[in-house]
Amino acid sequence: MSGPDAFPVPFLLGMMRLHEEPALHDPARLADWIEARLDQGLDWFDHADIYGDRQGEALFGAALGARPSLAGRVKVVTKASIITPERDASPLRVKHYDSSPGYLEQAIDASLARLGVERLDHFLLHRPDPLMDAEATGRVLDDAIAAGKIGAAGVSNYLPEQWRRLQGAMHQHLVAHQLQLSLDHPAPLFDGSFDALLADGLAPMIWSPLGGGRVLQGPARPLLLRLADEHGVTPAGLALAWLRALPGRPVPVVGSLKAERLEALVTDAGLALERPSWYALLEAARGHEVA
Repeated sequence: MSGPDAFPVPFLLGMMRLHEEPALHDPARLADWIEARLDQGLDWFDHADIYGDRQGEALFGAALGARPSLAGRVKVVTKASIITPERDASPLRVKHYDSSPGYLEQAIDASLARLGVERLDHFLLHRPDPLMDAEATGRVLDDAIAAGKIGAAGVSNYLPEQWRRLQGAMHQHLVAHQLQLSLDHPAPLFDGSFDALLADGLAPMIWSPLGGGRVLQGPARPLLLRLADEHGVTPAGLALAWLRALPGRPVPVVGSLKAERLEALVTDAGLALERPSWYALLEAARGHEVA
């Protein structure tokens, strides 16, 4: 599944901060939260094994275990390949990347066990590994798809030639690329990388769509506030709509766990933004007009 219909939702629910929210650590309460999101039509949840040093996946899995009926309704993205210093078994205790078959096989099985699902809908390589053996890595991803452990494979933070080297070694198609993109970080729109992922049929997922809050506090803030008021949406929703206006209908990963904010964003992110407004926001964010 790739292209503009790969994620028929306004955004993915990012679980990066789940372990930092004590109110959702109780399995029953988290199950209530998940069910409420599903009832809103938000059924994609974005994880990674490094989120909370595996805690995010484990908390989510405990909630599904407490309410098994939810497991068949959720769609899960998770990522692996980053080894934090705390998880480095060598004496060096160094942060590094691991795309080796043995590591990826273990990472997929471990995420399945922690999350309590039968299949990872999307499994992404979290960061490009300069030491990647493309043939070996591609083979383990192909095998995981064939075994039904993952629905599809993708990448995150890759440059075009990096994902193309991996794709060239695979039978299955890479379906998605998760990249940083926002009004605070529009560089992929001008360096060719966004066009490349569309040309190669990768569905764009966007991490940090609000720039960690910088979009809402930066130079575009006055215009965001004015246009949001004119359109009757939140400034954050307008910033998401700016992304959603791009070809390929990028799907942002929203990290908020606040129910009321998510409810507003579901509607606001669907705003059809006029071309002059889109470019005015870009100009405000960059501090200069287009050439």
